[in-house]
Amino acid sequence: MPDVGNTRARYRRILRFAARYIVQTWWYELVLTRFGLTKFVARGRTARMTRIAQRFHVLAVDLGGLMIKVGQYMSSRLDVLPPEITRELAGLQDEVPPVPFDDIRRLAEAELGVPLERAYASFDPTPLAAASLGQAHRARLAPVDAGDMGYDEAVVKVQRPGIEVIVDVDLAALRRVAGWLSRVRFVASRVDLPALVEEFATTSLEEIDYLHEAQNAERFAANFADDPRVAAPEVVWERTTRRVLTLADVTAIKISDRAALVAAGIDPKQVAHQFAAVMFDQLFRDGYFHADPHPGNIFVTPVAGPAASASASSSLGATDAAAPAWQLTFIDFGMMGEVPDGLRRGLQQLMLAVAARDGKRLVQAIQGVGFLLPTAETYELERAMTELFARFGGMGFAELAQVDERELRSFAIEFGEVVRSLPFQLPENFLLIIRAMSLTSGMCSTLDPEFNLWDAVEPYAAQLLRDQRGGLVQTVGREALSVAGTAWRLPGRLEGLVDRVESGRLVAQSPRIEQRMTRLERVAGRIVSAVVFVGLFVGGILLRDDEPGWGAALVVASVVPLLHAVFAGVFARRGPG
Repeated sequence: MPDVGNTRARYRRILRFAARYIVQTWWYELVLTRFGLTKFVARGRTARMTRIAQRFHVLAVDLGGLMIKVGQYMSSRLDVLPPEITRELAGLQDEVPPVPFDDIRRLAEAELGVPLERAYASFDPTPLAAASLGQAHRARLAPVDAGDMGYDEAVVKVQRPGIEVIVDVDLAALRRVAGWLSRVRFVASRVDLPALVEEFATTSLEEIDYLHEAQNAERFAANFADDPRVAAPEVVWERTTRRVLTLADVTAIKISDRAALVAAGIDPKQVAHQFAAVMFDQLFRDGYFHADPHPGNIFVTPVAGPAASASASSSLGATDAAAPAWQLTFIDFGMMGEVPDGLRRGLQQLMLAVAARDGKRLVQAIQGVGFLLPTAETYELERAMTELFARFGGMGFAELAQVDERELRSFAIEFGEVVRSLPFQLPENFLLIIRAMSLTSGMCSTLDPEFNLWDAVEPYAAQLLRDQRGGLVQTVGREALSVAGTAWRLPGRLEGLVDRVESGRLVAQSPRIEQRMTRLERVAGRIVSAVVFVGLFVGGILLRDDEPGWGAALVVASVVPLLHAVFAGVFARRGPG
């Protein structure tokens, strides 16, 4: 159990690290760019990001606990984080030092209430895998348990001693850091960091409750009970507690081991497409999904005997008539996600828009899911999405690699400016979805360098369209009633419009113009502050020799307008508005 002094030191160390690099990033990206040093900042950005990632890597490995989980999450965010960060943190997926076996033995025996020699026929002291919150050991079930289960080979997960205290400390530090960042206008206008930390906290606390994980494993297995493509380990409840979890040993070929797959006669490309289809089923069909599908948590298990008839025909978008002679075996169900019905329907609409390459429909779906505030002006985003589909739609990673780098960079800059101008936000329940899909995309591209996400999405979209046709009559009826209602109200609305024009009360509002006027007013205010600063500072310097007191006073006074000129608009205002 960590002592109080160690936990306080851990808390302060996390905060010091965060504060140091928040201030550094703030200085380079916000302060220096305001003084026209954008090119200077850009030249050193890659080196700075790499140093930050390297130092966080060292911190995470040294501290363990949730810092490893934070690093693993960041390493999977290929969509928003620079490659120099994701590359440096990728090693955290496997780089976790094991706990000494004596500590594991003491905790396991205290939980099970008997010596390990009585609980199991054998227990391997060398860990099979070490993770941030616990570690796994191979074991053989005692004869009585083996007789009940029908097998004797098992894997036992044992929680890291003292991990509950460490998780509490880490969450307290993350909450403090999120509070700091939520005061920065650029961050606060786009993401509710405190809410994301609370979502992360809920998931982390569930992960250290092995009874909860055991229930997750059974629920996942039930969802795929009649699907020959997917398998999950059986729980040995007699040897499972909140801190010890015993499962059937289902170790097989690691999904990322291409050489082993080929040696077993399994096509890695086929595995990639099957894996994507299974993850889509979890998200869009079941609404219950494995949120940590990294390579260490998925095996490819050869299946003896003839291939079973695929119940995948009942899954969304499945096209194969028979299942292959192997299964995808999932393990580690501590991090599972649920997709509420409303969000799942929104994600389905997103998929349909992507498959149709319809920019306007995609923006509407983005708003429906909650990525954009309802008041957002979306014309520019619709135009950018339409251009994106027209130029790059349907391309896989291999094809994108052949596109002129200057063209990609030019489009990325323009697209980024459009995105930054809009009030994007990350809706609740989305953290795990993003993680799962980021890991899925990366894994599929590793297995098949020519993997094309468009090809994986289109069968699902086709099935969704077929399902939606069943409700076509109801949809047409609703649209007809809506049109009739609009037509009935139209004469009155036109009459009101004419009255306002005649009386001079017609007012046109443009949120975009108002936003730009507000920005211009802020810029003007900072320019005035800059002029005042220069006047006071130069005056103080000139008076320094003749009137040292007045000179020093003017120089000190110049700090106030300088701070306003540099930092006005950076921090979000408190209170409404």
